[in-house]
Amino acid sequence: MRRETSRPNIVLASLLLATLVAWVGLDAVSVAPNRIVPGSGHGAHEVAGTAGLAASLLPLLAGLGLAWRPTLGRLRLSLGLVVAMLAALPAWLALAAANLVDPALPQARMGIGAGVWVALFLLLLAMIELRSRLSLSRALGWALLLVPLASLTACLAVWLEPLALRQEYLGRSEQFLGAIGEHLLLVGVAVAASLVLGVAMALAMRHWPGVQKVGFAVLNFLQTIPSLALFGLLLAPLAWLAANVEWLAALGVSGIGWAPALLALVGYSLLPMVRNTFVALDEVDPGVIEAARGMGMSRGQVFRQVRLPLALPVILEGIRITSVQAIGLTAVAALIGAGGLGTFIFQGLGQAAMDLVLLGALPILVMALVADALLGALTDLLRPGGAT
Repeated sequence: MRRETSRPNIVLASLLLATLVAWVGLDAVSVAPNRIVPGSGHGAHEVAGTAGLAASLLPLLAGLGLAWRPTLGRLRLSLGLVVAMLAALPAWLALAAANLVDPALPQARMGIGAGVWVALFLLLLAMIELRSRLSLSRALGWALLLVPLASLTACLAVWLEPLALRQEYLGRSEQFLGAIGEHLLLVGVAVAASLVLGVAMALAMRHWPGVQKVGFAVLNFLQTIPSLALFGLLLAPLAWLAANVEWLAALGVSGIGWAPALLALVGYSLLPMVRNTFVALDEVDPGVIEAARGMGMSRGQVFRQVRLPLALPVILEGIRITSVQAIGLTAVAALIGAGGLGTFIFQGLGQAAMDLVLLGALPILVMALVADALLGALTDLLRPGGAT
């Protein structure tokens, strides 16, 4: 645990002050009579009146006061305030839906305004800052988010029926679930394939040093190619293979669809996977390896029982980076017919429907955060002393 200090926490104070300014100065929600007509913005003071706005600012002002002398107890209290403010955001949206949406208009929709999005982003940054100051584990930091998630779930189920994002989901629920499945399948296959190929390439680089320079040069070059350009480069050769190789055509390989998307994802995923695997295996303490050989272990036993377990945390870090990267890149693959959540993003952009864009973008963000949290926690657990 870090020592208590009386010096102001400038980072926390700046984040809370910016949250206060955004909450007061930006629109909290927008309300439209239907999906076609643009919505009109409403500030936080229009949702609950001047008294309600003043009450919503009290936790922020208290947090600013606590940040001025951030002792250990004050930091813990600040973390509780931030979690409470995050949990209150869905309740505030429910209040806005009750006060601003006309129940006589069944097609009326309420969109989430910039004030709420900016406040959400800044409060999450404040939570990360406090977790770091308090030296909380990664798992506990993520567990604290269960409180605002529970609040959001309750509000969505009962009070947020006019929310535009919810309406977009209800109109495409089956397609949405199918898109999540396509997205996860493409990411899972790409990460698994890059893991197998990455480990094989790292082992080859260690066995034949001449392969290392050429291998990393090729992988670095792949990273410089924009994703859309790579999809375009793969279109012609895959279309030719599909036209001339029957069994590939039977598998559904073509110039568009899942095949070029998968190849591109694997290509982009190889560099972090190979680099982490190579470094992890190469930096195992030579003394440990010599001790294992002195105990009579064979080359294979040394690799399986000593080198690989010691290298596993760094390899998992490569899997974490690759997974988060693949989750984001898979969205772009929707442009070539690979499906996934990117379909909603590009449909929404084409229709100027930002809530439809969010319907595709928010699950991608959640997937990336969950993958980062789970694999990061597993990496921490496998590090020396991680289980203590």
